[in-house]
Amino acid sequence: MDKTTIIAFATKLAQNSPLNNVSPEAALKPDYAGMRIFDLPIFAFGCPDDELFNKFKSPEIIGGHFRRPREWLPSVKTVISFFLPYCERIRTANSQDYLWPAEEWLHGRIEGQLLVKEISEQIQKILIDAGYESLVPLLDPRLENQNGEDKFTSNWSERHVAFVCGLGTFGLSKGLITEKGICGRFGSVLTAADLPKDVRSYKDTYEYCTMCGECIPHCPSGSISLDKGKDNALCSAFLGKTMQKYSPRYGCGKCQVNVPCETGIP
Repeated sequence: MDKTTIIAFATKLAQNSPLNNVSPEAALKPDYAGMRIFDLPIFAFGCPDDELFNKFKSPEIIGGHFRRPREWLPSVKTVISFFLPYCERIRTANSQDYLWPAEEWLHGRIEGQLLVKEISEQIQKILIDAGYESLVPLLDPRLENQNGEDKFTSNWSERHVAFVCGLGTFGLSKGLITEKGICGRFGSVLTAADLPKDVRSYKDTYEYCTMCGECIPHCPSGSISLDKGKDNALCSAFLGKTMQKYSPRYGCGKCQVNVPCETGIP
């Protein structure tokens, strides 16, 4: 098993899986049936013992509840992280106004996550079939979310893991800016296969962000500012309102569209 095989397998899956299109049964409107959700994925391969995983346990970053890769899978030798960028239709629809999320974006957030899960599961399966113990934290029963007064966190953060592996750096809005931009979804797989690791091309947490502030006026909750960054409580409260309005779907993503980092590194 090698990196090229894994990437080619996942890319083909993203190209051909029915889950990369909104099904007629799930479509909020007939026009959305068959709508493409993601463009092709990008990958990065990281070290499970990277010192950054220890730093994530700091309460200023994630907290003590964060589980490092080896706490999920003791035999892990490689952390596989991938990013699926949203297609143009979803991005464009969400930039039409900055009051409520576009229905197309909601499909990307909810139906799109089904493809993230499928790719994660299938990568895990081919690795296990090749004789390597593997695990997907997203699908593990030990995955937990913590929703407090000032923040919403999980014991596994796909964005932070992607940062460690080399996929990109954080932006002012706390999204992760990759070579394919900030709009999309992340996934990860832990494996005992010892695959070559990618070297991070950046040094700083916000290296790819120009701090231009163009995401600030897009945020319907007013949770982003140049001096304070992102107010997670305000953001979380607005997501709760979208859940009430669009249940069982929810989302926002206004800070990720019509900005210099939408589809690439500024």
